[in-house]
Amino acid sequence: MSQLQDRTLQYYRQQQCQPGWFDLLSVMIGGMMGNAGERESQAFLQQMGDRLAGRYPLGKAATVGDLEKQINQVLARFNWGFIDIQPSDSAMIIEHLALPVADGALPLHQWHLALSAVLTGLYARWLREQGGYDRVSLSVEATSDVSLRFRYKA
Repeated sequence: MSQLQDRTLQYYRQQQCQPGWFDLLSVMIGGMMGNAGERESQAFLQQMGDRLAGRYPLGKAATVGDLEKQINQVLARFNWGFIDIQPSDSAMIIEHLALPVADGALPLHQWHLALSAVLTGLYARWLREQGGYDRVSLSVEATSDVSLRFRYKA
């Protein structure tokens, strides 16, 4: 990692987490995945995302733009980046950008699995509360170092 990349990572961590919290989170996620396995850990973290959505409910959105705005307000409060929603005839794509950056103590693969599980639970509950159906799936479609793409499709 270059000095500039390291400096950028440090900046993100200072913006997104107070000292100690990210270390604790990394240790907890790593321990959970090591002890319970990735699949079980993802199910638990998805439940935690659902519960978090319950603590931060959205108002009724009249448009996709309104939904995007409300979600981004909550994400900004958490310093968790932002989303861009692209509706189509058969699906809705939620592009989550500027994800919280891992500190390097946890493998990037595990960090993305944990974040995608939490965000899946969060988005799925919000979408159900907007009138979506349980049978409509929300899945992670693609990832990069700083983004995740979700597909909401029946």
